[in-house]
Amino acid sequence: MTQQHPITPPPELVQQWLEELYGGPVSVISPFDQRVLIAAAQWGADHELEACCEWLILNGYGAATSRLRTARRPKPPSLKEQALALVEQHEDGWRPSPKDWDTIRRALEQLPDSIVVFPSQC
Repeated sequence: MTQQHPITPPPELVQQWLEELYGGPVSVISPFDQRVLIAAAQWGADHELEACCEWLILNGYGAATSRLRTARRPKPPSLKEQALALVEQHEDGWRPSPKDWDTIRRALEQLPDSIVVFPSQC
């Protein structure tokens, strides 16, 4: 799973911005232009979030900043969490797809080889 910023403008809006920037229709959007506009939107959104958190702190609501950040910038599940969710689905009778097996395999590959599990710990 790739990690995508939660603020990513839709392609239509990127197209509109480029047309405004270049003063007319744009038939082909270069990957560079697209990345620059998306990065600018994300930068602005991140700075607005930080300004809101700063306002909360200055007005006595500092405890709410972590909840606001969590709500507005949720972290995608880790590879371990994804694999565990797939295993739990399998326990309920679900049959994994090749993509699911790949997720489980990648999670297992991240485990160090030096882990020793004794039968009494299982």
